[in-house]
Amino acid sequence: MTMPASAQGLGGRLPSDLERETANQLRRLLALQASGEANLRVSDDEGKVADITLTPAISKLLIEVLRPISRGDAVTLVPVTQMLTTQQAADILNVSRPFLVGLLEKGAIPFEPVGRHRRIKAEDLFAYKAARDKRRSEALADLSELDGELL
Repeated sequence: MTMPASAQGLGGRLPSDLERETANQLRRLLALQASGEANLRVSDDEGKVADITLTPAISKLLIEVLRPISRGDAVTLVPVTQMLTTQQAADILNVSRPFLVGLLEKGAIPFEPVGRHRRIKAEDLFAYKAARDKRRSEALADLSELDGELL
């Protein structure tokens, strides 16, 4: 069973103060790169040094991953090709499993039956989540506009 991100940390624990500060420091350094390309120099336990150039896309992704860690939150990465259980999908959407099953039965999110179980492709789940978030943002903008007209 998957635990919600708020309950699951680095190796089963939340980041330590040192890990939070390190994540925050690295996030700030990556954000300062004007070109979006970052050059890192790292050394292994034997003292061997390697230079690594991060592309703008990887730098941006790392910044997004480091942001919650620097706040002390946990992060879970899900490959888009991964098949999720209904509980995992419900945790990602922050809804109950029965509510998610209702969405699946209504056809709001595609799924594949596996025996008696349902599996949801992470890519489909994230597409649903993006569309849901867009609808919510548009509805909020409409409400704000209506509120402005009343004032």
